[in-house]
Amino acid sequence: MRKRYRSVTIYNVDFKNRLLYTCRMASHDFHLPDSPDSTHFQTRECTRSACGLRFPALLGDPRAERCPACRAHTRVVTAHYARAVVEPEIGRVCGPELEVLLDNIRSAWNVGSMLRSADGAGVRRVHLCGVSSPPDHPKVAKTALGAEKSLPWNSSPNGVAAAQALKDQGLRLWALEGGTSAESLFETAADLPGSPLVLVAGNELSGVDPGILDLCERVVCLPMRGVKGSLNVAVAFGIAVYYIRFGGLAPRASFGKDLR
Repeated sequence: MRKRYRSVTIYNVDFKNRLLYTCRMASHDFHLPDSPDSTHFQTRECTRSACGLRFPALLGDPRAERCPACRAHTRVVTAHYARAVVEPEIGRVCGPELEVLLDNIRSAWNVGSMLRSADGAGVRRVHLCGVSSPPDHPKVAKTALGAEKSLPWNSSPNGVAAAQALKDQGLRLWALEGGTSAESLFETAADLPGSPLVLVAGNELSGVDPGILDLCERVVCLPMRGVKGSLNVAVAFGIAVYYIRFGGLAPRASFGKDLR
């Protein structure tokens, strides 16, 4: 069977020399599981002073006895710890019911990350349009980590037609996009009516389809203070859906509504 490799860059702890090397690790030699269900770990550290790699490992995994970078022996730094997870349905939702429309998201990994954020924020339905990969795509599953199985979804080859159908059903469309007409999501008035909202995210390069923008009542953006003009679409999407659902953007009558 063909081995799959990934490259890892390691910096020497001896900063005077600034030694830099890249190692190729076979994925079956050492890895952490993709499933979040494995929550018991230990921390190990390479005994080779020129390497010094410190890394997490599954508790009891014999492969971690060797450094994944230089193959030297490792020592246990933290014998056992459990990953802290957030219990489901803890917190208060104060935002409107939310659906999302992902139009022509070209990266399946981005789609998977967005599905995971949508699941966490309690999005009630995902509309996948254009070339956006479906939840059963293996690359989607890689980053969604099971969230792709819990979300109701549907697909459409035409994002504009899908957006029009949602608007005809009485849903309000907001686009997550930049431009002169965009307003900061964090400065949006908190007296949003309680009708369901559809947040639209578009292609990583070209953004939201102009035809969909014409159907949106609002264009919202995340403020940028660095040299870049935008965030990765999955990152921006995650921030936006959580702010809409749990932040200050909410129908006034719904503040304090308990998720339970």
